[in-house]
Amino acid sequence: MATPNYGYEKRQRELAKKQKKEDKLRARAATARRGAGDNGAEPSPSPPATQDGQAPNAANL
Repeated sequence: MATPNYGYEKRQRELAKKQKKEDKLRARAATARRGAGDNGAEPSPSPPATQDGQAPNAANL
């Protein structure tokens, strides 16, 4: 009887796991693009920086 090739089996499991992870990332990216495009508005810009390069906060206003 032939011995099992555990290295091959492990590699196949790793490849399947990697493929599943990539598919999940693609699905999330597609969902994020769809969600951002639904309302037609772009995300609000960050507040303008002050002269010293710091973002304004309640104490500076």
